[in-house]
Amino acid sequence: MHGVEGFMYPNEIELQWSVLIVLYPFITGLVAGAFILASLERIFRVEAVKPTYRLALLTALSFLIVAPLPLQLHLGHPERSPEMYFTPHSTSAMAMFGYVYLWYLMAVLVFEIWLDYRREIVLHAQSSKGLLKLVYKVMTLGSRNISPRSLHIDERVGWVVTLIGIPSAFMLHGYVGFIFGSIKANPWWSSPLMPVVFIFSAMVSGIACVMLLYMATTKLRGKQIDMRCVDTIAMYLFYTFIIDFSLEMLDLIHRIYEADESFRSLNFLVHTRLYFSHIVVQIMLGTLVPLILLGITQVTHLHEVARKRMYVTAGVLTLIGIFAMRWNVVIGGQLFSKSFLGYTTYKMGMVTREGLLPAVAFAILPLGILWVLIKLLPPWPEEHLSLPTEQKPTVAVAGD
Repeated sequence: MHGVEGFMYPNEIELQWSVLIVLYPFITGLVAGAFILASLERIFRVEAVKPTYRLALLTALSFLIVAPLPLQLHLGHPERSPEMYFTPHSTSAMAMFGYVYLWYLMAVLVFEIWLDYRREIVLHAQSSKGLLKLVYKVMTLGSRNISPRSLHIDERVGWVVTLIGIPSAFMLHGYVGFIFGSIKANPWWSSPLMPVVFIFSAMVSGIACVMLLYMATTKLRGKQIDMRCVDTIAMYLFYTFIIDFSLEMLDLIHRIYEADESFRSLNFLVHTRLYFSHIVVQIMLGTLVPLILLGITQVTHLHEVARKRMYVTAGVLTLIGIFAMRWNVVIGGQLFSKSFLGYTTYKMGMVTREGLLPAVAFAILPLGILWVLIKLLPPWPEEHLSLPTEQKPTVAVAGD
C-alpha cells in the first residue's frame, strides 16, 4: 500500500487520532499557561505583569470554551458525551476529564472573572440600554452591592479561587500528558515525564500567547506598550522555556541510554517520517531560535523596537514549536507498528470532518470569542465604565 513500509497490522495502517486530537492538548495548554501568567500578579504579587492580568483570564476562558469541541467532532456522536457525567468511571482518565473540565470552567475560571469584574458588571447594568442592559443584569446574578466592604470580600475570595486554580490548571493539562504517558504499549508515549513535560510546555505556550495578544491589542488600540510588563513576561517565558527544554532533553537522554527494543525503530522514525516536524520545526525553529532570541534580550540592553521585534518573533516561533511538539506526540506515536517492523503515514484531509479546515476553524474560534468577551468586559483600566454625571454622586457614595 502507498505510504506503508514493512510489516503493519491492518488496524495500524489508519491513524485513529487525527489533527483534532493534536489541537485539543494545544488549546488546553494555552488555557493553563494563560491562567498561570494571571496568577503571577494575584498570588505572587508580580506587579509588572498587571496590565495582562484580566486579558490572561479572558484568554483562558475563550480557549477553554473551545477546548472540548475538537473532541466532540472527533467522537462522531457528541450527544453521547454527557454520559460521562451520568455514568462516572473513576478508573478512566478520559471519563474523569469531564469533571476536571467542568470544575475548572465554572468553579475556577468563570467564578474568578465574575468576582474580578463584578463592580464593572453592576455599573454596566445601570448605565446600558436595550438588550445589552439585560445581558449585564443577568451577569450580575442578582448581586448589586458594590460597597467597599463587598468589593474587599470579592478580592479575598478571588485570591483563594486563584490559589485553588493553580493546581487545577496543572491538573487540567497534566491529565493529557498522563493519558499518553500511561499507555505502556506505546514506547513513544510511555514515560513518567510526559505529564510534567506537558505542563511546562503548556506554561510556555500560554505565556507566549498572552504576550503576543497583549502587544497586538495594545497596538490596535493605539496605546503605548508597557515595556516593563513585556520584558517581565519575556523573562518568565525564557526561564520556563529552559525548564521545559531541559525536561524534554532529559527524557531523550534517558531513552537513548536505556536503548530498549523499540529504540532503533523510534530513532529511524525521528530521522525519516518526523525529521521535519521534530528536528527542524520543534527543536530548531520552535525551541532553539526562541531561546536564543529571548536569551539575547536578557543579557544585552537592546533598543525598545528591537526587543519588541524579538519578542514577537520568539512568541510566534514558540507557539509553532509547541504545536509541533503536540503533533509529534499524537501523530508520531501512531506512525510505527507495534511490532517495530513497519511504518505508515498520516494524510490530512482538507474539508473532511477531521481535516485541515475544521482544525483551522477551531484554532480561530477562540480569538472570536475573546473579541466578544473584550467588548463585554474590557480588560483595560482606562476603559472601565463610569456612570452618567447625574448618577455619579449616589453611586460614588455606595461604591467608593
